[in-house]
Amino acid sequence: MLMGKGGVGKTTLASAIAVDLARRGLPVHLTTSDPAAHLQETLDGVLDHLTVSRIDPHAETERYRQHVLETKGAQLDDQGRALLEEDLRSPCTEEIAVFQAFSRIIREAGKQFVVMDTAPTGHTLLLLDATGAYHREVARQMQTGAHYLTPMMQLQDSRQTKVLIATLAETTPVLEAANLQNDLRRAGIEPWAWIVNNSIAATPVKSPLLQQRAHNELREIEAIANQHAPRYAVVPLLQEEPVGITRLQHLANPGQ
Repeated sequence: MLMGKGGVGKTTLASAIAVDLARRGLPVHLTTSDPAAHLQETLDGVLDHLTVSRIDPHAETERYRQHVLETKGAQLDDQGRALLEEDLRSPCTEEIAVFQAFSRIIREAGKQFVVMDTAPTGHTLLLLDATGAYHREVARQMQTGAHYLTPMMQLQDSRQTKVLIATLAETTPVLEAANLQNDLRRAGIEPWAWIVNNSIAATPVKSPLLQQRAHNELREIEAIANQHAPRYAVVPLLQEEPVGITRLQHLANPGQ
């Protein structure tokens, strides 16, 4: 799961990881919960073993509404059905629908690699709140000693879920990434690594201005290494946008 604030390159990084896994012959499902993400445009092609999807809040909400009306609403009279339809127009309906889609995709991780480009931090934390609330409700209702597995438990399992926090080597993005990490830890989710994207310090530059920016980045990268992330990667700023299968593969494996 790629997490982080908007504009740090989560979609590109998630696509590069998915392409690299698929190129190894592994089954991969690349998906996004970010309404603004454009996975297909970033990939700009198709690849064997790679499936692409997105969680569309509007489509998921409509699917959920229809399911409820066809099940719970099937036996209601006109007045009861009208009340149910009014209830389904609540903002909570979208939260439930998106959570259910999120849960379905997480369950797929038992049979294939799932690479998720998440929505910007605030939206993702709301989704995790819903995931946590569902977990607590299941735990409350289950009998002592009963076996159960919730999406939150899967996210907390470091053997199954690897959370990658994407950031830039700048003061504000690093601070926001650190706050996100603290929020995740409070939810029992330990990030696996950080990715410092679009780094000028990792790029050969001659301009005095860019050299100064590269020098400033080194301070932030050092802070990440010493204070926040025992495991991290630095992705250089590229001359060309990493769009398309070939460039994404090169981004994941520069030596290939």
